[in-house]
Amino acid sequence: MKNIFAVFMAIIASIASNAQKDFQGMAVYESKTSTADFKKRFEGNKDITPEMQKTIEERMKSMFEKTFIFNFDKNTSIYKEEEKLDAPGTQGGGMRMMSSMMGGGGTFYKNVKEKSYVVDKEFMGKEFLVKDSLPTLKWKMESETREIGGYICMKATAVRPASKTDFRNFRPKKEDEKKAADKVEAKDKKTSFMDEVEMPKDITVTAWYCPEIPINNGPENYWGLPGLILEVNDGKTTILCSKIVLNAKEKVVIKAPTKGTQIAQKEYDEIVVKKMEELREMNQGRGGMQMRMGR
Repeated sequence: MKNIFAVFMAIIASIASNAQKDFQGMAVYESKTSTADFKKRFEGNKDITPEMQKTIEERMKSMFEKTFIFNFDKNTSIYKEEEKLDAPGTQGGGMRMMSSMMGGGGTFYKNVKEKSYVVDKEFMGKEFLVKDSLPTLKWKMESETREIGGYICMKATAVRPASKTDFRNFRPKKEDEKKAADKVEAKDKKTSFMDEVEMPKDITVTAWYCPEIPINNGPENYWGLPGLILEVNDGKTTILCSKIVLNAKEKVVIKAPTKGTQIAQKEYDEIVVKKMEELREMNQGRGGMQMRMGR
């Protein structure tokens, strides 16, 4: 009798193991970053015509509003921007570079079991393969709940350092801070777009995760909660899940990208920051980077 029971339990364990192994899902995320602060800079500017403002707003929308496809299994995932045709006038290296700095571009592969990630990035005509450890956030579990797409989600918050290579973290300087800085600058010193913005040191993140989908994962490099993260907000950017499909008949191959020069995240950030400083110097007195994004 004991032998029969042992065999039965082994069969149940095997079925459960295979079910976990075959488990796979797909989620669609909509990412939107607030541009209200930047739009205020255009108001009352006599040098910007209504046509120019419309063009700027259209290009900002293409950069600040994106759709991503997230394919995942129990331990690994791929997060990639949805492919779509570029609008006329938005092609070019400048826009591709800015897309990379707005959370888009490339394939973001995560392995939460190994706590690692790989992402391929194109920057200034060069292809990089960024490999590093996943950042570990100290999540604070909250008691609030809300419904997202029919799923009951729990709230969690954390504080993380702001990335210097993520354009979404830039904040326009407050008017009083800008005036104070202008007073100490030499009269003949030229300014650029980079002189108009600042980077916060830390960012408060609010996430909503679904225990009903028990995977330790989420969009971008967010992870570490007992359920799929369906929404995350860092104050300016909100990433919201709009669709979920679990265990579809057609399986997706989830594997890390391999193309590009392998590099650690810190090294990649240093390259980007250095190049941004060079562009800042080049663009001084030419209207700033915002006027060169589509070239």
